[in-house]
Amino acid sequence: MKYLLFIFLFILCSCNNKEPKNVDQEQFKEPLIGANRKMVKRESDDIDAYIRRRDLNMQKSGTGLRYMIIKEGDGEHPKHGNEVKVHYKVSLLDGTLCYNSEGNEPKTFVVEQDHVESGLHEGIKLMKNGGKAKFILPSHLAHGLAGDQDKIPPLASVIYEIELIDIK
Repeated sequence: MKYLLFIFLFILCSCNNKEPKNVDQEQFKEPLIGANRKMVKRESDDIDAYIRRRDLNMQKSGTGLRYMIIKEGDGEHPKHGNEVKVHYKVSLLDGTLCYNSEGNEPKTFVVEQDHVESGLHEGIKLMKNGGKAKFILPSHLAHGLAGDQDKIPPLASVIYEIELIDIK
């Protein structure tokens, strides 16, 4: 939270109506990068602790996505441009259930084209038709600094329990 306050104050101070000053932006670059690294590390540690507490056997991608294929499924993996249909449950690390497709129509989206979390695009490509998986998306792969303006708060890691029903 301190880092968000720092960023907010930095933006607020830089948005005044005075004559523009020649500010050396490099002096702010390193502290902001350092603050961001600390925030990402803290979130990664929280996700790892969640995985350890539940004794989950999850893999970690280069982007920070944690994933576990629960049921393999059949056929090919979805590719860029495929339309996929999924059932899902989305929750926060504290267990708060945010969204659930049970009893509703499955969600349909086009891989790497539709506006869903980038971590979901990445994870769905690891699955096969009929497969089930669990993904943990760090905030930068989920809804980031803003949250989803509804049930997912800013800077929140989200957990997807997902079933890939169809690939077209």
